[in-house]
Amino acid sequence: MSRIGGDLVVETLRALGADTVFGLPGQHALGLFEALRRAPDLRLIGSRVENNLAFAADGHARARLGADPHGPVPVTPMIVSTGPGALLTLASLQESRAASVPVLGISSQIPAAGLGGGRHGYLHELPDQSASFREVVKSVHVVRTASQIPTALRAAWEAAATAPFGPVWVEIPQDVLLAPAALPPITSATAAPAPLAPLPELIAEAARLLDAAENPVILAGGGVARAGAHAELVACAEKLRAPVLSTFGAKGVFGWDHPLSGQSWLEDWHSTEFLADADVLLVLGSGLGELTSNYHRFAPRGRMIQVEADVGKLEANHPALGIHADARRALAALTGEVTARPADGRAEAKVAALLDRVRTRLDGQDLALERRVLADVRAALPEGTPSFWDMTILGYWAWSAWNADGAPMHTAQGAGGLGYGLPGALGAAAATGGPVLAVSGDGGAMYGLGELATAVQHGLNVTWLIVDDGGYGILREYLTGAFGETTSTELARPDFVALAKAFGVPATLSTVDTIGADLAAALREPGPNVVVLPALLRMFAPTHLEH
Repeated sequence: MSRIGGDLVVETLRALGADTVFGLPGQHALGLFEALRRAPDLRLIGSRVENNLAFAADGHARARLGADPHGPVPVTPMIVSTGPGALLTLASLQESRAASVPVLGISSQIPAAGLGGGRHGYLHELPDQSASFREVVKSVHVVRTASQIPTALRAAWEAAATAPFGPVWVEIPQDVLLAPAALPPITSATAAPAPLAPLPELIAEAARLLDAAENPVILAGGGVARAGAHAELVACAEKLRAPVLSTFGAKGVFGWDHPLSGQSWLEDWHSTEFLADADVLLVLGSGLGELTSNYHRFAPRGRMIQVEADVGKLEANHPALGIHADARRALAALTGEVTARPADGRAEAKVAALLDRVRTRLDGQDLALERRVLADVRAALPEGTPSFWDMTILGYWAWSAWNADGAPMHTAQGAGGLGYGLPGALGAAAATGGPVLAVSGDGGAMYGLGELATAVQHGLNVTWLIVDDGGYGILREYLTGAFGETTSTELARPDFVALAKAFGVPATLSTVDTIGADLAAALREPGPNVVVLPALLRMFAPTHLEH
């Protein structure tokens, strides 16, 4: 068959650097999937539901983000069909937008003559499909002719890869995808995202404030992780002798046991006050949103410097010296400007005292079971194994307590939707080869059970831990805490072990005493695996020491 519009899409994606595409076919997208069939060097990973497909694309991009801070930004393409298929990706794309993950969504459309209401009655037709995406993704690109395909894809790729990273959306009509391609093969499409460098005068002012500070503190956010600025953060902190606390999205950017590491207990009031007490707080790659600010109760008493790639987040919640920049570039420039301080042990002592207060609080709450389960899960992971967490009680524990050194952690706390764990991990396994750990509660697990078939079909090396507490555990705690009783949180659920085995996936029914060994054994086996842990875990209660 001669080349068609779909081939122009595939050729352009390959030229831009794609090696993997996540896709789910549909009637209007046949031209895209025919072109993918004829491109054996472009790996196609399927899914059972479009929202899980988008989560998998997100996980694939996250697994590669920051790995090479000097290389190209790893954009992951995802292809779906029109109408219902496209709309099912919206909640997942909201997560990618909130977490600044570069996903390139490509959707087919009804024939070009029907766009904008020119005709009516097409299957899957929406009056304005692209309108549904405009406030969710960074940019929307609607193609109407084959000659627009390379330019639209290049512009979208560049937008996704420009800091702040994020998802983008491209729509291409069915007839354009199926029509013979008049353009020659596309081999040279390139994207060149503009670097987001800080203004020198702002760096100079930030350095002046930090040099004059008696108690400087650094709060590292997800922007540090996405920029791959781990080394630059360590260099800056050690030169300033400044304690470093990490947000939940920045797990692993600073050594967990480094003498200057205050870790990431951001729902603990001791940590909130530690940040507020800084006379100069350097916030890197964080908008100081709800979770980072202890539910907007954080109130800085000193000066704040905020480095952020998303200009809309600068000073959105607190006054600051706002520096619109990529975290790695800003850190490199700032480290070159600040004056080195002697290692007199004072900052290290403050950090040790903070962590001692956190431990004392936890020791007084009868949480030995929860702490032991999380520690056993962490100990079971081979070095370098990433984990993907759903919105479940053990995941909430991991936000604060997980040591991500050698075990990168990814969560859905950007937008907070259920169902992220398994499909995100499948995408990561497609990027790394695995092993990858997915963690869900029984409620979140029901969102993605069908993706066990995807794991089997593609031989993806993911071990899925399902913590079965009989319902929506977090919501159970919230409702009980607020009203003394709960509604609609208790769930009927399947025999997860038997169900996994019906998919051809090995499965183990574990206990709180054997979870470490059971999980380690599952992770040693190639391919998909399921471990089910029946356990009723509780959340820790944060301190509330407001003045």
